[in-house]
Amino acid sequence: MRLRPLATVSIAAASALLLAGCAGLGGKTPTPTASPTATAAVDLCDAMAAPGDASKAVSVTGKFGAEPDKVEFAAPLTVDDVQVSVLEKGKGDPLVAGDYISFAFNAFSAETGKPLGTAGYKPGEMLPTQISAATGLGQLLGCSAPGTRIVATFPATPATESTPAAAAEVYVIDLLSVVPTAASGEPQEPVPGMPTVTTGDDGAPKIAIPDADPPTKTEVATLRKGDGPEVRSGDTVLIQFRGMRWSTGKLFDGGDTWASGTPYSAQTTGFVKGFQKALDGHTVGSQVLVVIPPADGYGDGKINDADLKGETLVFVVDILGVQHAAAAQ
Repeated sequence: MRLRPLATVSIAAASALLLAGCAGLGGKTPTPTASPTATAAVDLCDAMAAPGDASKAVSVTGKFGAEPDKVEFAAPLTVDDVQVSVLEKGKGDPLVAGDYISFAFNAFSAETGKPLGTAGYKPGEMLPTQISAATGLGQLLGCSAPGTRIVATFPATPATESTPAAAAEVYVIDLLSVVPTAASGEPQEPVPGMPTVTTGDDGAPKIAIPDADPPTKTEVATLRKGDGPEVRSGDTVLIQFRGMRWSTGKLFDGGDTWASGTPYSAQTTGFVKGFQKALDGHTVGSQVLVVIPPADGYGDGKINDADLKGETLVFVVDILGVQHAAAAQ
């Protein structure tokens, strides 16, 4: 599988969807995305590719936000370089480097005009993706606003030692939304006896452990209820989380995405059993509080600072996006 344009864009989720036989996004090790602070100073507006004869030759009919009714061009289409034509301009705030976005696309062979694949129009097909001027996605969308539809054309490229040759291709891309990096769902009533959670202006949670013995079974409470797609076991999620030890009320190394400002993407089955209970069955946009005893965490043992054995752990998890496992095949 080689989805050259979207591989250049650094979108593993999209490259897993375009053609049969792709390697899916997943694995059991959480993979951090690029840091927003590393790209925030780059001007996206200047990064956007210019229109040209190839992109202008593509005709698209149909409503934004749904698969186009028709995408027409005379094949074979001569594509000399990356070109972008804006078909519809969005409204609202323009994108800035570091934003996480939701988008959808249709892809076509420039040689034959035949469709290659589509993704993103159904909930749970693709994860939110971070944009910067240093990636292909930034070069396609620039500082466009949500609601923008573009046509992008890509020339053929020869094979290299690491990648096979790629034929010229045509994409229709809809910029659907900017995705919040904190839970945006409706607040829910707190559960008595559970740790209390407050959030700052940026959405980062503060956790207060009650002066009581920890529970012996995993306990889960929804703090905010999102209206997005439901997470299923084996799905890939994009999340923020903050975790601490019940015994000390202190954060532990590796348990806090808010400290780095970098959400995590991982398969639900890559987390410990108790953490999975904060994901499976919950919806995108939700904030979930989970208390995990050792049996559902890192196992029984003597509590010490070197590892998490014997610890009851408390996590607050913000579910930002999901890619269903079936979509990654």
